[in-house]
Amino acid sequence: MHIGWRWGLVLIVFDGLDGSGKSTQALLICKYLEKRGKTWIFRAHPSGDNFFGKKSGEYLLREGKKARISASLFYLLDVIRSILFYHWRRVDYVVFVRYLMGTAYLPESIYKIGYLFFLRMVPSSPYMFFINTSPKEAYNRIEENRVRKEMFESLEKLKKTYSKITALASRPEWITLDGDKQRKEIHKEVRHALAL
Repeated sequence: MHIGWRWGLVLIVFDGLDGSGKSTQALLICKYLEKRGKTWIFRAHPSGDNFFGKKSGEYLLREGKKARISASLFYLLDVIRSILFYHWRRVDYVVFVRYLMGTAYLPESIYKIGYLFFLRMVPSSPYMFFINTSPKEAYNRIEENRVRKEMFESLEKLKKTYSKITALASRPEWITLDGDKQRKEIHKEVRHALAL
């Protein structure tokens, strides 16, 4: 099974560690597109408007291997649901925050297999941005901005996830951006890659 996008619709993906600035960059590009008269849909995962996203969010606040695997599986179902609901919409752009990199939260022994399996199932895009933020910088941002932390948001777990997520981001489908830069600089690089 492979889900495709409606012809003419552009998929933009922002992925990276928690605290990397994915949502910030996604919202900046949506605002930029709107100023230019373009239509868009924004989806962040896990999303709070459906069963799969809510369950993923619940498991992210728990600890343990079962919670980690459950959070990842519900997350993947949430992304697939978004694809099925939004791939046919009559808009110019669909902007996703978190897409394939959720597989990096799977256990070490299966995360690469999970990624390749999921990659074959979902639409790809030439505009998949990996925001490469150091674990320390991501942790500092999380400390500043979060009231409740998820299971993967300790510095130790961010470091573990970082090694897996950067291995996946070295694949050719990703455009890597330096997430430790100022957000305006990153936004400029995104616009350049999108030829906007």
